[in-house]
Amino acid sequence: MSYIELDGASDSLKIAVKFRDAEGDLGLDPRAINPPFNEIEYLTDNNGNYITYSNRPEGAPSYNPLDWIIDPLINNEEIKDTLWVEYNPNYYNIFVKFFIKRGGNFTEFKWSDPPFYTTLDGRFPEILAGDNQQSIEGVIEYSMLSSGWRPIFRNDTIRIDVQIQDRALNRSNTVSTPNFTLNQIQVK
Repeated sequence: MSYIELDGASDSLKIAVKFRDAEGDLGLDPRAINPPFNEIEYLTDNNGNYITYSNRPEGAPSYNPLDWIIDPLINNEEIKDTLWVEYNPNYYNIFVKFFIKRGGNFTEFKWSDPPFYTTLDGRFPEILAGDNQQSIEGVIEYSMLSSGWRPIFRNDTIRIDVQIQDRALNRSNTVSTPNFTLNQIQVK
C-alpha cells in the first residue's frame, strides 16, 4: 500500500492484491461494455418507457448523480431528459470497501452516500487476452485517485476490503488490508 500526495492534482492511494486464477479469465477489455459488463441499466415503466424525473413514481429517489442521468446517449441518440438508472456492479471487476476506526470500532465509509455519490470500484485490464485458458498468478496494483483522502481520513485508522471478479462473474474471497493511517503509508 502507498499514499502519494500530488500538488495540484488528486492524491493517489494504491493497494496491491495477490491473485491466483485457474482459468486465466481475469480482467476486462476496455471495449467490454455490453451485457453483462454494461455500466448502467435505464429503468422503464410497465409500458417499456424510460422513467424520467418528471414522471418518476412514488418512492423513486430524489435527484442525485447516482440514480439519475441527465441527457444520456442511448443507441447513439441523445435523450433530452433526466432518466432513472441503476448501476450494474458487473461493470467493475475490482471492488473496494473502506472502513474507518472511530471510537474503537470500524464502520464502513460509503463513498456512494451523500455528498460524494461515487464509487472507488474499478476495472483492471485483461491479464490474458481472449479465451486463452491457463492458470495464472500475480499481483494487481490498483490506484484510487481522490482529493478527499486527507480531508476525510486525516489521522484515522483505515482498513480496505477488496474483492476481484473474473469474466465469468465469479467473485474472489474478500481480502483485507492491515489497519493503517495515511501517514504510515505516505510516500514522500
